Amino acid sequence: MSVPRLGVAVLTMGTRPAELAALLESVAAQSVPAARVVVVGNGCRLPDLGDGVTAVELSDNLGVAGGRNVAIKELRAFGDVDVVVDLDDDGLLVDDEVFARLRDHYAADERLGVVSFRIADASGATQRRHVPRLRSGDPMRGGEVTTFLGGGHALSMRMLDEVGTWPGHFFFAHEETDLAWRALDAGWKVVYDPELLLQHPKTSPARHAVYYRMTARNRVWLARRHLPLPLVPVYLGTWLALTLARVRSAAGLRAWFGGFTEGMRTDCGGRRPMRWRTVWRMSRLGRPPIV
Repeated sequence: MSVPRLGVAVLTMGTRPAELAALLESVAAQSVPAARVVVVGNGCRLPDLGDGVTAVELSDNLGVAGGRNVAIKELRAFGDVDVVVDLDDDGLLVDDEVFARLRDHYAADERLGVVSFRIADASGATQRRHVPRLRSGDPMRGGEVTTFLGGGHALSMRMLDEVGTWPGHFFFAHEETDLAWRALDAGWKVVYDPELLLQHPKTSPARHAVYYRMTARNRVWLARRHLPLPLVPVYLGTWLALTLARVRSAAGLRAWFGGFTEGMRTDCGGRRPMRWRTVWRMSRLGRPPIV
């Protein structure tokens, strides 16, 4: 890939029109322009987004995974996008060299599959959950990782052609890990670059009413879909113990166990366990697929 062409995908539920407008302004201000910009209204109508932005309105909310698949399909139809840049609608690119740096990353490495941005609030603080590694004391430490941040990242279109797109039935929660594990198993690299900053307000994932249920259900699906059989009970047992230690809400625990049961009883969307050499690779990168 000589000079990769970037396409931007943004999902919105129509609840943040001012933030969406500011994000699109920051996209337009990049020193390297995007070849395409697509905004998907996930079950909502979209305002006038201005010239150069393709608007797609969905009658139903397909969730994060399903909505991003719609955006990828739209970008593919243009035929001039090599890298998909996914951005949260309440994020902001405060540096106008983000796309230039991304372009250089992908031009330098044909096996680069995913690049994860750093997410920080207006004060520059990065939440623990926004560092894609176990040892997260320093959010400025970049390098190869085993997962990535949903709010701001880039995906190679060639990688998506090979390993598939988002697991639409996940709706939201752990869809990034599902895609990252497939990419790693196919030999692609996942890289965290803290110099690629997406400014984003501090939030809690538990603000979503279905967070605990979907987190548990999708984690079970993730294990059933991708882990070698001996690792499935280890992975799920680890997360059961962590959940019991972390969740203080009785209602949250009930929802989590309900989701866990749902994940065991329902179709996970097909099983293709990763190779043991992928397990070893992930372990060397600091996060074996047991936590």
